[in-house]
Order: sequence, then C-alpha cells, then structure tokens
Amino acid sequence: MKKDSKKLDKIGQLGPFFELDKRRQKAVILLFEDELTDEEIAKNVQRRRSTLDNWKNDDKFKAAQEQYKKLVVKKDFESKALRELVNLLNAKSEMVRLQTAITILKMSGMMSDNSTPELDKAKVRKANAEADIARWRADKLTGKNKSDDSTVLVDDIGDVEDE
Repeated sequence: MKKDSKKLDKIGQLGPFFELDKRRQKAVILLFEDELTDEEIAKNVQRRRSTLDNWKNDDKFKAAQEQYKKLVVKKDFESKALRELVNLLNAKSEMVRLQTAITILKMSGMMSDNSTPELDKAKVRKANAEADIARWRADKLTGKNKSDDSTVLVDDIGDVEDE
C-alpha cells in the first residue's frame, strides 16, 4: 500500500470501502492506481484471478471503488481546483467569470445544478406574487378588501371566484 493510501484511511472510516476486509481494500487501491494487471493484483492480495473477478462484480466492492475514487480525488484535487476557480474569477472573458462564479456557488451549495441567476430571480418573483395573492385572499375572507380604492388582483393561476 502506498503512503498516501494510509493517510487516506484516516479521513473518514464510514462507507463501503471501510467495510471491506484488508485484502479487498488493497485490491480496490491497486485497481485504482492502475499500475498492475489483474493477475498481479490477485497475486498481491494472495487470491486467484477468478476471486478478483468475482470481487469486481460484487455490488459492495463496486461501491467501495467509487467511494475510494471520490476520497482520493477530493483529497488530492479539490483544493487545487477551487484555487484555480478563484483565479478564473479575474479572467478577461465575462462568460468565463460568470461560469466560474456559478460553479463556485454550486460547489458551496448556494445554487443547484438546474439553477441560474435568472431562474432564481423568477422564482423569487413568483413566490412574492403568490404571497400577495394569499394575503389578498386572507383579506377578502376577513372583509378588509371592501373599500373602493382596493387594488384588483387578477389570478390566472388558480380559480378564484368573485363574490
């Protein structure tokens, strides 16, 4: 096992990778490093090639491979990628700056994948309009909408009946 792999084991010991026995964990790591053939990996973990093939077809083993890949990528590249994104906020191209800002906001959880600034503004306008309609309906029920100078709201979304 490489030195980096031992450090990685201390990051967070929950999930499918950490539920595997040491031999399977070592096989996941060696498969990820992609430096040995499957035959060499099987020998390295003191198992037959057919056993390694069976492991590779096991759902838990596959999930462990995915988890290990994410842990390694996060550990080795996440901070570098974020630094690069911060640098791109100063790019000459307005489009590059916009895409960079959106990416950073998505990474921080402040923006979803199907979100754009325009869509977010439209959602806020819709929420405000719905709040206005709800307030008007409540006022109508309590009789606060009876004055002659009241504003008439047209609701083409729902089915409000006039009294």
